Amino acid sequence: MAAIIRRDGARSFVLFTVGGMGLALPLDGVLEILRPPALVPIPLGPPSLEGLARRRGAVLPVIGLRRVLGLAEAEQGEADNGETMAARLLIVRHNGQPVGLLVDRVSGLSAVDEDRIADAGTVPDPSINADLLAGAILAGDGRDGALILDPVPLIERQFTDLGRGPAGIADFGASPQPKSAAAQRRDEEQLVVLTVAEQEFSLPVAAVREVVPVPETVTRVPRARAHLLGMMTLRDALLPLIGLRELFGLDAALDFTADRSRGKVAVLRTADGLAGVVVEDVREILRVPRERIDPVPPLMAREAEFEDMDGIARLDGGARLIPVLSAERLFRHGVGDGAGLGGDSRMSEGEAAVVTEAERAEAFVVFRLAGAEYGLPVGAVQEVLRRPDAVTPLPNAPEFVSGVTTLRGAVLPLVALRRLLRLPEERGGAGERGRVVVIAAGTARAGLLVDAMAGIVRIPDGAIAPAPVVSQAQHRLIRRIGALEGAGERRMILLMDPAELLDMDQLADLLATV
Repeated sequence: MAAIIRRDGARSFVLFTVGGMGLALPLDGVLEILRPPALVPIPLGPPSLEGLARRRGAVLPVIGLRRVLGLAEAEQGEADNGETMAARLLIVRHNGQPVGLLVDRVSGLSAVDEDRIADAGTVPDPSINADLLAGAILAGDGRDGALILDPVPLIERQFTDLGRGPAGIADFGASPQPKSAAAQRRDEEQLVVLTVAEQEFSLPVAAVREVVPVPETVTRVPRARAHLLGMMTLRDALLPLIGLRELFGLDAALDFTADRSRGKVAVLRTADGLAGVVVEDVREILRVPRERIDPVPPLMAREAEFEDMDGIARLDGGARLIPVLSAERLFRHGVGDGAGLGGDSRMSEGEAAVVTEAERAEAFVVFRLAGAEYGLPVGAVQEVLRRPDAVTPLPNAPEFVSGVTTLRGAVLPLVALRRLLRLPEERGGAGERGRVVVIAAGTARAGLLVDAMAGIVRIPDGAIAPAPVVSQAQHRLIRRIGALEGAGERRMILLMDPAELLDMDQLADLLATV
């Protein structure tokens, strides 16, 4: 049992309530008190873990004290002993790692005389484990008493390895796992499949810098042609936006302001700098043998409207045809009538240099799972596919392996990430947006079942930090976190280790300890 260190005179405390219970922490151990920020759930953690928050550039785990003390969850604004609850986050430090303690309400700060401080053993309270207490503030003179929590054992019991071990010293900037031999062959083209007016188009992955949501604010350009939608800010640089619907003269354009969840911006590298292409969705990343990409038929190739196409990919035995666009020639479309990128909307060389040189970044394929975003290095992802209609069960496989399917004649094991990460099963299934992310390292290959594709995101090196260690299983799978903030963008992306995901036997043994 811990004992509070007494000093002559008064000692300052932060007083707060949890479930109507009066509690306290020494003021000198509390770094900050703030309103709870948006939390990102992280899997494979203890039941008391509310999620992760980002504060002053650091990622910190947030513990719910109601959960630690075995109290029922409370709704925001719920009355507790006649007082309206106003949740607050107390930030303390444990083994060099900031940790947030979520409480119902902060009562205030109080200077307490030494004669009002008692050892925890002299004030037994069966509702709290005595090992979690450092003492008690005695009631008297019209003032309420409070139990003084000892944050060290409280946090230790939730996170045995937090702030210890290799998490703080590992080389998280290491290069992504090498691609498999099949991924390195030069007879395949990796394509990003986009949808425009319910039609499929594609662009080479090498030409796509990243894929981001349509921003809340787009600045229109006066007297611009219809396909020049305006300008947006991408990490402090201007980016011209071009609508493919308007550029190609397809059906009436969607109002992305009414449903921004469907709009995506594919950021392309061009000879004139960076440009953003607005599409409805990014569906898949495919590896297509070059022999299945045919040149544009000569009769069509003679027409100026088709000069922005590099070829047509034949999939599913020719039943699915996807035009392959050229990022360099795309904006020449309609150049004869002045419809090119051109004009004031073109990014200057100086602006392009700001974006490309100032950002040293890693590219990740980002997908959604149970309300959170996860990322894998682009180099480890072979392709992203629609979920198969049928899966063949695999006898004696770990419970997180849904079965196997075939991909171009090869057997591909399918890993249900929700099961692997101990997340609740999705009601009604993943639906049409469900995808299979195919990863490879060496000769190993697997398909990860995810809820939806979020796009390709480049995360600056300075925005990537080690993930807090909430469990050994989590640390093996999620070692880094990418945080993007600014210009209306606030995202926290959990970055997974592809090599660990491919080690099925080790995963099964590791999860047995969770």
